[in-house]
Amino acid sequence: MLIDRIWYTSRHPLSFLLRPLSWLFAALGTLRRALFRTGLKESVRLPVPVIVVGNITAGGTGKTPLTIYLAKNLQALGYHPGIISRGYGGKAKAPLCVSSETDPRLSGDEPILLARASKVPVYVFKDRAAAGLALLAAHPEVDVLLCDDGLQHYRLQRDLELCVVDGARGFGNGALIPAGPLREPVTRLGKLDAVIVNGAGLPVEHAHSFQMSLVPGDFYSLVGAAPTLWHGLRVAAVCGIGNPARFFNSLKALGIVFTEHAFPDHHLFSADDLPDADVIVVTEKDAVKLAALADVRIWVLPVSASLTPDLASWLSNKLALIAQPLASRVQKNT
Repeated sequence: MLIDRIWYTSRHPLSFLLRPLSWLFAALGTLRRALFRTGLKESVRLPVPVIVVGNITAGGTGKTPLTIYLAKNLQALGYHPGIISRGYGGKAKAPLCVSSETDPRLSGDEPILLARASKVPVYVFKDRAAAGLALLAAHPEVDVLLCDDGLQHYRLQRDLELCVVDGARGFGNGALIPAGPLREPVTRLGKLDAVIVNGAGLPVEHAHSFQMSLVPGDFYSLVGAAPTLWHGLRVAAVCGIGNPARFFNSLKALGIVFTEHAFPDHHLFSADDLPDADVIVVTEKDAVKLAALADVRIWVLPVSASLTPDLASWLSNKLALIAQPLASRVQKNT
């Protein structure tokens, strides 16, 4: 894709042509943060701790598997987490409770995967603070909220900020959108509570840094077909995620020979998008949108996050320090 060549090629000429727009993007971001900091734009404090899981680059870095990891491990530690998300690409007009049966056109694809894999309440809305309030009203047992991809959503106040960085692609050419992939300058990392590097290749200096790897699980059929051997069959890999190369590299590491078919992130698939192949392998995120096709050729590769050192235990210790009685939390009107 052209945008990847611009963002991840050193000194690409089109990147320099786009720098004035990057300066404008930076100025608008600075102004927006100042408006929230001074109270000219209202922010909302929710009555439970809020943990934001985000990134400072555009495109996929691994936020979704990390959020699932956190939800599962916080449950194991005795917490009752909930998840809120913007629901990118969804058309919800009000805070929406998401389940595995929700139409991805309403909620977006990632929230359905979050609800299916984490087994915790998931609500989406473009105003994440409103989504959080709706979730807490419906699930008063929830005592900590995970905000998926909300690092730049300053309307929602947060107690902890976690940033996921792509270990392979890093920060590209180091420029802000649209000249580069950065949503915020790299200096933003120093203000975060923790940095999680997904994959090897990028050293990040931070007081609290963690290494994440995505561990492939067992392939499963989208329609529940019995396992079969693929030897001699034509295999195609189809994905619409922020970093298709990560999925393709995972398949290559498993020794699978296939043709690559990459689509834009959050692509809504139709039957016409599926290639002529005997076997089609997809990500769990894409399986959410392909479920309606009920194609027996489609097989899904699940992945799970593994963290070193133990991020969940570190997070639990941080939560113990910041936890306050519900009555002492200040909630502003929305």
